[in-house]
Amino acid sequence: MDDGLRARWERLRDRVDDACRAAGRDPGEVTVLPVSKTFGPEVIREAVGLGLHRFGENKVQEIRDKHEPLADCGIDWVMIGHLQTNKAGVVAQLAAEVQSLDRPKLAAALEKHLHAQNRVIDVLVQVKTSDEPSKYGLDPEQLPAFLDELGGYPTLRVRGLMTLAINTSDADVVRGCFRRLRQLRDDAAARGHDLPRLSMGMSGDFPLAIAEGATEVRIGTAIFGARPYPDSYYWPERS
Repeated sequence: MDDGLRARWERLRDRVDDACRAAGRDPGEVTVLPVSKTFGPEVIREAVGLGLHRFGENKVQEIRDKHEPLADCGIDWVMIGHLQTNKAGVVAQLAAEVQSLDRPKLAAALEKHLHAQNRVIDVLVQVKTSDEPSKYGLDPEQLPAFLDELGGYPTLRVRGLMTLAINTSDADVVRGCFRRLRQLRDDAAARGHDLPRLSMGMSGDFPLAIAEGATEVRIGTAIFGARPYPDSYYWPERS
């Protein structure tokens, strides 16, 4: 079997479409965000040749390092990892979207830098839907007030919510994390917040996320193959 990038991408897209149909959903409702963390410009350029132009990264340094050698590719960089406030300036300059907005201080920092650069970007609010220590995200109880506060930041277009499910083999528990995010979105919609996007699900659990209403799944390994670093390198335990 050809294990090249094109073959992996086509198999992944077929799996996503199958998961949509199994959930009674139109495959056109779910997009795939390729997560290119740890992979170099040559691999990403190959993916661009397949028609992919949005790539998720967990670290600001990787966006910075890859931006210049791929400047001719028209890439939209999406920040999906925990973002330190002191790196908001780089993200405001180079990223098209932030999916890990999880606290007021970060929102204020992004607003400041984006305003200075006359830019507006899409953002998703990352919500913590599990008790796993390594997971970041806003406490669900704080979401209503945070969404109201974000209305005062014109450079941040709030488009939806994002979460990371708990790392467990119990499918019911994982699915519960995704269900919680969908319920939070529905509750917010009832209060007048338009949040059409739910970014949830990765290579190991995306069918469960799709069954619970994901509009976007973040896929790395199933597209790009095994990484040289473990996930713990990107999702460190809090100190």
